Amino acid sequence: MHIVIEPGRTEQNYWADLWRYRELFRVLAWRDLSVRYKQTFIGVAWVVLRPLLAMVVFTIVFGRIARLPSEGGAPYALVVFAGLLPWMFFAAALSEAATSVVTNANLIGKVYFPRLIVPAAAVVVALVELLIGLVMLAALMAWFGYAPRWNVLLLPLFMALAFAAALGPGLWISALNAKYRDFRFVVPFVIQFGMYVSPVGFSTSVVPAEWRLLYSLNPMAGVIDGFRWCVLGTPIHAQGFAVSVGVVVAFLWLGLRRFRRTEKTFADLV
Repeated sequence: MHIVIEPGRTEQNYWADLWRYRELFRVLAWRDLSVRYKQTFIGVAWVVLRPLLAMVVFTIVFGRIARLPSEGGAPYALVVFAGLLPWMFFAAALSEAATSVVTNANLIGKVYFPRLIVPAAAVVVALVELLIGLVMLAALMAWFGYAPRWNVLLLPLFMALAFAAALGPGLWISALNAKYRDFRFVVPFVIQFGMYVSPVGFSTSVVPAEWRLLYSLNPMAGVIDGFRWCVLGTPIHAQGFAVSVGVVVAFLWLGLRRFRRTEKTFADLV
């Protein structure tokens, strides 16, 4: 076996190294998943209770008190739950990815591996919770007697879109957090504010038509609408969805660019 050492070789093989270090990705993802529920009283049951309780609150506030309309003939509770799943995934994935570099400081300071593995593995924990939520959604749809349509076959594409929507800002904030530790306080504010301006407890159709494209600059608007279209068959606004997807791609590109520019200094910073 010949080892070739030359300037820039690591940079040239960076993306190939992501595949070569796939075992490290699995180890980190499994570690984060096991640590999350270790020494907890409620444990995995919290993954079930949290969206159910949020669904009840949103249904009462927006469906019963505010009397906002549903879409596509789906029960309002299902519309809310289908919106909560991608939002909760986004919130959890962004939180985990944003602090992942600092959390793994000991590993980063000792050995070489593509640092992109760290935030990507952190997002897997939220992905597992999303899968559990989808099982709950299927049970609720059976309870309400609401059968899915062919759209549900495209759900993996929208799960990938939600993954990209969380990973892009997560990479950006994790790179900034490695140097400026107070950036970790930005994430709770973004999540809290974003929940109010995203169509979680209501449908995008309540947004006036003249403001809909501007509203679609929120990347999670397209992700949530896409989830609902897949599982419930509710209408989706093509132009607004295209704008949201464009914003997701832009954030992912900016996040990757920022992360790649600064990851060489992570060992010195953390």
